[in-house]
Amino acid sequence: MARDAKPTINDVARLAGVSKKTVSRVINKSPLLNEATRSKVEAVIAEIGYVPNPQARALALRRNFLIGLIHDNPNAQMVLGVQEGILETIRNTEFALVVRPVDRHSPQLLDDIRHFIEQQRLFGVMLLPPISENDELADMCRKLGCTVVRMGSAALDKSEHLVASNDRQAVADAVFWLSELGHRRIGFIAGPQGFRSARERELGFADGMARAGLPIDPALMARGTYRFESGLAAGDRLLAVDTPPTAIFSSNDEMAAGFLHRALDKGLKVPGQISIIGFDNTATAAHIWPPLTTVQWPIKAMARAAAHKLIDPLDAASQPSIFLSDLIRRSSADAPSA
Repeated sequence: MARDAKPTINDVARLAGVSKKTVSRVINKSPLLNEATRSKVEAVIAEIGYVPNPQARALALRRNFLIGLIHDNPNAQMVLGVQEGILETIRNTEFALVVRPVDRHSPQLLDDIRHFIEQQRLFGVMLLPPISENDELADMCRKLGCTVVRMGSAALDKSEHLVASNDRQAVADAVFWLSELGHRRIGFIAGPQGFRSARERELGFADGMARAGLPIDPALMARGTYRFESGLAAGDRLLAVDTPPTAIFSSNDEMAAGFLHRALDKGLKVPGQISIIGFDNTATAAHIWPPLTTVQWPIKAMARAAAHKLIDPLDAASQPSIFLSDLIRRSSADAPSA
């Protein structure tokens, strides 16, 4: 290496006795390297003063080191959780995050996203539900040479392009747990139509009721928008029936919080007279009173895995694709009062 020449990635690879690909993985904080290799490469980088040149690499790849997060989702806490997970993964790498909200009902949806990808020269994109369920959109991203990972509540794609949760099974288990506590009249607040997550959670509710040998009463079913206000409306309806439910499963925490607010407004004891379970385990669930029993949707873990798949596509298949949800038991659900 000439005295005045800047060290290159080739110099690092040669001195460390590894491939350029391995050096790139060290730079991008890939979790797949053993610590000995990582330490050896990092020591060479520090010794020769190598500084990655993202502009030069971006020019060679005809892509910027930008990850696009594209969403049309009413759940702000969910979107924030995904952002935090991605940012944790790309911290201290060459990559940066660009967030793009869209309108999934717009007739220009595909054209708008195509323009966004081409204008920003994105390295990869993460699609959040419900637009992640759009196969045409995912295919367009690939044709543009942009790596894509889709988040969902069910398997939507090949493992290297997917992070998904087991919503249906998680909801079924939570509903069956309510039956084991002694609840027989269990109501349900569904999510908005057109969301795969809403459909999977609705199927899980039916599975849990069938497993418990309990009938589904249409009078105890309501549909919301994943927003707090729709939980309030569901409370007005479900708590006004002649024989109200003793427990409610809500398809997300925001609606559960709205329902809880309305139940307390009506003077009901929670959980004595009505038990409530949500879904997501957002900050809201722990901060309201009583604290909300909820199904933990592993949003950050899914986002971290998605980010790894995006910044190191060659190792995407080695990252997990299916993430299991757990029931977080707090004070809003218990056995019904006598």
